[in-house]
Amino acid sequence: MEPVDISKNDELIRKLTGIAQQGDTPIDPALYQKYDVKRGLRYADGRGVLVGLTRIGDVVGYEIDENSNKIAVPGKLIYRGYSVDDIVHDAEKNHQFAYEQCVYLLLFGELPNKQELDEFTALLGSLRALPPNFTEDMIMKAPSCDIMNKIARGVLASYSYDRDPENRSPENILRQCLELISRFSTLAAYGYQAKRRYYDEKSMYIHNPAPNLSTAENFLRLIRSDKSYTRLEAEILDLALVLHADHGGGNNSTLTVHVVSSADTDTYSAIAAAVGSLKGRRHGGANIRVMEMMADIKANVKDWSNENEVRAYLEKIARKEAFDRTGLIYGQGHAVYTISDPRCILLRDKAESLAKEKGCMEEFNLYKLIEKIAPGVLIDLHGDKKRICANVDFYSGFVYSMLNIPVELYTPLFAIGRIAGWSAHRIEEIVAGKRIYRPAMKNVMGERSYIPMEDRK
Repeated sequence: MEPVDISKNDELIRKLTGIAQQGDTPIDPALYQKYDVKRGLRYADGRGVLVGLTRIGDVVGYEIDENSNKIAVPGKLIYRGYSVDDIVHDAEKNHQFAYEQCVYLLLFGELPNKQELDEFTALLGSLRALPPNFTEDMIMKAPSCDIMNKIARGVLASYSYDRDPENRSPENILRQCLELISRFSTLAAYGYQAKRRYYDEKSMYIHNPAPNLSTAENFLRLIRSDKSYTRLEAEILDLALVLHADHGGGNNSTLTVHVVSSADTDTYSAIAAAVGSLKGRRHGGANIRVMEMMADIKANVKDWSNENEVRAYLEKIARKEAFDRTGLIYGQGHAVYTISDPRCILLRDKAESLAKEKGCMEEFNLYKLIEKIAPGVLIDLHGDKKRICANVDFYSGFVYSMLNIPVELYTPLFAIGRIAGWSAHRIEEIVAGKRIYRPAMKNVMGERSYIPMEDRK
């Protein structure tokens, strides 16, 4: 067989790309208004279009008054009717990790008592190890430079190791979801170790997960060469997982679970699709952009405690004169939260304790200063009266950096937390949805007269 000339293929692809770009010219923005298209499934005032009902979680940032006006309120994150603030504070009072409780609550709709929690935690612990030969065959033999892709491939590969992958009964789907929830941290950690070995040319450490440890503890154990961590480190990572466990049914990756599940496909296909959504830079990677911005600020602001100096540089960023010239101050603003993001407040307060332990208070105070003045900078520049606040992404990357977690694991950590919510929504769609999502799109390409082959140029 003649070898393929790759250079010719590349040249042809470039040519075809040019043709495709000519055919897919931007659509006139006026047409969206003409046909009343809800771009991004959102109304003009930012409210999401209602496409379903859920009992799993809620994101509250505003109320609608009797005149259908949006009234901003302090943000609340609700899991199965309970405030996440209450869940977190109760776990802290009892010196417990909270993520496993949140998994139980999201899946089953009720808070577990101590015996139920102990049994459930033991069940999750017993399922953390990957199936026999999975690590060698599915992770080490096919490493990926991006851990999210490795997780998605690991999810799809799990289909082949499942004794009953196509069974759509609630009991079987629950079993599949519990196995994925338990193993997501292992998939991410092992995927990272393989990446270290094959892409970074560094040592690879494959530790067995410990069944008696929490999800947060196990993850820190698996990514560190000496398997060691402090209680405070595990607690703040556990908090991050709790805050990412669910965010209502309307976020992109969770909606993906509903849409794909509504087609009556298998669990692994639905969850892999959600991983692909979360990998997107507009969804799960925002904290990485925050870290890049903060590195730029720290390099260009001499006195991190000087409010005027920090404000001046933020104004340059907002005017597209500094950093990436997009005009965005990353980690500020949210589609729903306006006055406050409850996740941000909880993580910020816990981050202060870790910053003291790690000797990072100067940097922590810089974050707090930016959180304080950035909303005003944006309002002064754009004249926008809409209130904005710092979101959870503003502090999460900083927390992960203090934990010495590599940047390539920031979005996978989001997935390790969110698999709980995805699983709950998957089960809800199968049990209560029972109708395929089938929205409409308006075709704005007019019909054309066909051109016979001999007449084409």
